[in-house]
Amino acid sequence: MKLIRQLLASSRYLVIMGVVCSLISSITTLIFGSIELIKLMIDILTEGILNPKIVKPAVFGFIQVADLFLLATAFYIISLGLYELFIDNNIRLPDWLEISDLDDLKNRLVKIIIVLMGIQFLGYIINWDGEKDILSIGISISLVIASLTFFLNHKSSSKH
Repeated sequence: MKLIRQLLASSRYLVIMGVVCSLISSITTLIFGSIELIKLMIDILTEGILNPKIVKPAVFGFIQVADLFLLATAFYIISLGLYELFIDNNIRLPDWLEISDLDDLKNRLVKIIIVLMGIQFLGYIINWDGEKDILSIGISISLVIASLTFFLNHKSSSKH
C-alpha cells in the first residue's frame, strides 16, 4: 500500500511533459508571430507605407500577429498553471497569474479563447468581400462567446 501511495504521489511529475510541451508551443508560436511581423513590415515597406492598397492587408496582418501572440500566451499560461498545480506551487508569479486550482486555469484559458474569437471575427470583418454570409459567422461566434461567458459567471458564482 505504501508503494502504491508513493507511486501515485510521484506520478504527478508526469505532468512535466505537458509543462514542457506547452512551453515549447508557446516559444514556437512567439517565434512564428515574430517572423510574421517581420515579413509584414517588409511587405509594408516594399509596397510603400502610404500605399492605400496595403492598409487593409496590413491591418489584417497585424491582427493575425496579435492572434499568434495571444495563442502563445495561452500556451504559456497552461505551462505555468500545470507546473504550479502539480510540481511546485511556490513559483514566484505576479498575483494576477497565480493559479490555485484547475478551475482558475480553465477560467484564464476561456477568457483568452473569448478574446481570440473576437480577434478572429474582426479578421472576417476586415476581409469581408460583401459576398460571404458574415452574419451567420458573427452569430455563431456570439453564441459561443455567450456560452463561455455564462460558464465563467456560473463557475465564479458557484465558488462563492
